[in-house]
Amino acid sequence: MMRMTEKILTVDVGNTSSTIGVYSGKRITRLGGIPSKGQTANDIRAALKRLCKRQKFHDAVLASVVPNATGVWSRVLREITGVPPLVVTHEINLGVAVSYPRPESIGADRLANASAAVARYEPPIVVADFGTALTFDVITPRAGYVGGIIAPGLPLMFDYLAEKTALLPHTELTPVKHYVGKSTVEAMSLGAKFGYRGAVREISHHLLSKLGEDKTTFCVTGGYAANILRGLDIPIEYDRNLTLFGLGRIYDLNRGKCEAQ
Repeated sequence: MMRMTEKILTVDVGNTSSTIGVYSGKRITRLGGIPSKGQTANDIRAALKRLCKRQKFHDAVLASVVPNATGVWSRVLREITGVPPLVVTHEINLGVAVSYPRPESIGADRLANASAAVARYEPPIVVADFGTALTFDVITPRAGYVGGIIAPGLPLMFDYLAEKTALLPHTELTPVKHYVGKSTVEAMSLGAKFGYRGAVREISHHLLSKLGEDKTTFCVTGGYAANILRGLDIPIEYDRNLTLFGLGRIYDLNRGKCEAQ
């Protein structure tokens, strides 16, 4: 049986940021991360050094939606643990059925979210991940993972406005005290916030109406969730570490010596 003292590195490489966690005793105990853009092997080593602090790790599990980064992360994680990391794909044991025409096209982070969701909640489940893209994934009692919806996330909204206009700046979500923007940045922030929240509300109501609102768990995760969900008229379960927990569960199912819960 896997000893409770064994620690597994869990890594979620996204388009905007790469998040690192320590999985031990079926819990995520530490968090860290670095921006994904332009990251090098030395950047990864430095981030892991800050997180690890001379701890010894038994193994690692990696989910990546950035193909060019997967090899670099795999090499560095092998340096740290002494073994190649478990790389998440649809071909390994996820602990949830995947009823999807092209499962190889599903992002590894979405597979991890589905695995975590069925461990923590009773299907049907909608998992919304507020990252670079806004993804909604549906897990049903009989068919498991059946599909989802993808919409632009907050970073993409701001990037598109800056790239496709001559005068609008690159910015990010900024707190605004007024009901209208008193500057360009404030106006962009309000537009992104309410437009994004409106998309979340419409997509959520669409999915919940199909699945049955009274019996469906609506679970959300991702770095942009907290700001957007305030005032949203939908019962939610906010699960900050859902993806990393899912990676740990997938490790248990594939390499762990104990039965995953």
